[in-house]
Amino acid sequence: MASESNAKVAVVTGAAMGIGAAIAERLARDGMTVLVSDLNRQEAEKTANGFRDAGMSAAALQLDVGAAGSIEAAFASVAANYGRCDVLVNNAGIAKTFPFIEFPLDNWLATLNINVTGTLLCSQHAARLMVRRRWGRIVNIASVAGMRAVGKGRTAYGTSKAAVIGLTRQIASELAEQGVTANAIAPGPVGTPMTDVLHSPEFRAAYTSAIPMKRYGRPEEIASIVSYLASESSAYLTGAVIPVDGGFMSAGALGA
Repeated sequence: MASESNAKVAVVTGAAMGIGAAIAERLARDGMTVLVSDLNRQEAEKTANGFRDAGMSAAALQLDVGAAGSIEAAFASVAANYGRCDVLVNNAGIAKTFPFIEFPLDNWLATLNINVTGTLLCSQHAARLMVRRRWGRIVNIASVAGMRAVGKGRTAYGTSKAAVIGLTRQIASELAEQGVTANAIAPGPVGTPMTDVLHSPEFRAAYTSAIPMKRYGRPEEIASIVSYLASESSAYLTGAVIPVDGGFMSAGALGA
């Protein structure tokens, strides 16, 4: 049975930890009922329980963004239990690095499936619920790697994030008249468990030197921009790509 609450319902994918958890917490603090969606149900439950213990409204949602059936089942659950989806944050994604000439097809296909097709399908399901109320916010977490090449080995990741940016613009153009906005955030490097594994000390030093602010971002700094894009205040903003990167995209050669 659908909930009678008037609180907005937000689905955040890949929300058990890292940037996704920070986004989920910020939206919950903003007064939304947040569905902590993740492939790892146990970790999602732990994160959601932490939010509830702090007095926020949250629940875990099992969701594999790489499987169409899982996405369909998850949003059927959202519709049945809440009757609405007001905000969708497509945060879940994967990244591995390999030299271009040797880039394995299986990783290319897996990366595009999760990062792009998963974003497409989640957005379709969420939008069907949003247009009923003529209000909705879709926020896609892209990357500066989708706007320019960032280091070596990111053939699939960078291409997938460029595709997410293109998809965001298409969603925005088609749903604008139905009260639904779609925007993308392109984070620079952010300190998360994934970057701790993916970024070698040498790459971390090189990346930091190319950022005018000379540091990696923090998950809560991404979450604060999501909060704005998910709010009433962003009503006239759609189809935008916002780098949150310490000035990385705007900088050329740095130094004296």
